[in-house]
Amino acid sequence: MSRFKLTIEYDGTKFVGWQRQINGLGVQQVLEEAVTAFCGETINAFAAGRTDTGVHALGQVAHIDIEKETDADTVRDALNYHMRPHRVVILKSESVSEDFHARFSAKERIYHYKIINRRSPLAIQMNRALWVSVLLDTDAMHEAAQVLVGKHDFTSFRAVACQADSPEKTLNALDVVREGETVIITARARSFLHHQVRNMVGTLKLVGEGKWTAKDVSDALAARDRSAAGMNVPPGGLYFQEVIY
Repeated sequence: MSRFKLTIEYDGTKFVGWQRQINGLGVQQVLEEAVTAFCGETINAFAAGRTDTGVHALGQVAHIDIEKETDADTVRDALNYHMRPHRVVILKSESVSEDFHARFSAKERIYHYKIINRRSPLAIQMNRALWVSVLLDTDAMHEAAQVLVGKHDFTSFRAVACQADSPEKTLNALDVVREGETVIITARARSFLHHQVRNMVGTLKLVGEGKWTAKDVSDALAARDRSAAGMNVPPGGLYFQEVIY
């Protein structure tokens, strides 16, 4: 039995998220069926983190166990072949020890959210970014974001249906950077609550529009009430960027 660590890129637009589900096609299902097509084995793929419907990945990590005698490059190429025409690819395949676990070995997960800030609506980047036509004050957004950095009760920023045992999380970094008409919000933490990043982005958007201040963000955090924070922005702008081990 060999264990392989897979770094995966996918366009989440037509998927119901990472996890295999009965109500639609998940990335996990595409990967697992590709393994079966490659070596005839039925396996379970374990990911560093689940992504929701419509969320993309630039560097999702999963691990799989295969009995067939093979090597990492062959696994990468075979799975890429069998996953076609789905928009999922293995960027890198590595042979790892049995004590590696894509989820439990992870020390930090990095997400970024992409906003296109211009007067004209989106064409090419539809479902891949959030369009905001009002000029955003990204300096104010970044300053307000620092209120959320550290260990907090993030009840105000998690989905009502979130199944996490505790609302407490430690946010290692939350940065807002403008690159021309593109605004990138990057969040780093060991783990996140359900919808936490998208809810934080929706809150910072209010700051960028001049509707809220950093104090309003602080008040929303202290309220420990989902209705006190900003909107849950659409999933198309969210990317699972990287996992640190």
